Amino acid sequence: MRICLDYFDASINRTAAWAIGARNAMRALLMALLEPVARLREMEASANYTGRLALLEELKGLPFGAVWDYYCLTQRVPVGTTLLGEVRSYEERVLSRRAGANLG
Repeated sequence: MRICLDYFDASINRTAAWAIGARNAMRALLMALLEPVARLREMEASANYTGRLALLEELKGLPFGAVWDYYCLTQRVPVGTTLLGEVRSYEERVLSRRAGANLG
């Protein structure tokens, strides 16, 4: 299996676009892994469309974000919007030097 990402946005820093896009792709995979696919298939096969709809609606409110935050903590990566602070720090430490070198 291959997953391709395309999150280019010329209005923001490429590093930030890469980090945000990659993190959200991983978050989407996590959400898919947490979805009760077998139960949904059972409901579909037994024509329990009302139950399937109710379960799909309940899934929208499940706290997958807590699982994602825990995963980020265990991987020692920024949680939530604290990623933006890391991006800004990188821009100041690394990218500002590149911009200065390109000007001279």
